[in-house]
Amino acid sequence: MNWKKNFKKNSYAYKFLELAQPDSEGFSREVKLTEFDEKNSIKKFGNGADWARKGTKFAQIYNVKLIKSFSKGHPIVGIKLNGFNKQISANLSQTIRADIKKVISPKRCVVLGTNRSCDHKTEVDHKDGRKVDPRIMNPKTQLLSDFQPLSKPANDAKRQFCKECAATGQRYDAKKLGYTVSVTQGDLNYTQKLGCKGCFWFDPIAFRQKLKMNK
Repeated sequence: MNWKKNFKKNSYAYKFLELAQPDSEGFSREVKLTEFDEKNSIKKFGNGADWARKGTKFAQIYNVKLIKSFSKGHPIVGIKLNGFNKQISANLSQTIRADIKKVISPKRCVVLGTNRSCDHKTEVDHKDGRKVDPRIMNPKTQLLSDFQPLSKPANDAKRQFCKECAATGQRYDAKKLGYTVSVTQGDLNYTQKLGCKGCFWFDPIAFRQKLKMNK
């Protein structure tokens, strides 16, 4: 996940992440509040972390550990990240903007080639099956390219494969469908840095085009 896209450059969350430099799995070192200079000090925010408390966008994305002092009042003296919040999709909107639905709904399924006139309804699918990117899950910042048309059977199959990937950390192997490669980017090990890119189900059209280019 590219955190620079999720927070405003002058926000305290952005400044913290610049110091913390979380890894691809969302883990970081402990950043002490004293590491912030006087101008950017976050001490002025309550006892140190109003922007990182439960319910904030920051805490929806990361598992936040607030390090508290043993002194009177137990003020917060540091913050570290313990990976991505696995419940993020439950905290974000599943809504797809109406204008995007209007464009994609009439299209044929990118897997089966069926459309609304066939037996199976076309559904508007989030390409990113994990649904953990705040930009994509926010109707105001969604892009047409974040979605694709899938028939209900294809979307049901993808949903199951995405669940298996989330549970095991192993991405879908396209060789099961007869393709000569498993993925077109990375390998079968899921990483936060690459996400779903390169998986057949992320974008079947791009997957096939990549194979043609590599022939």
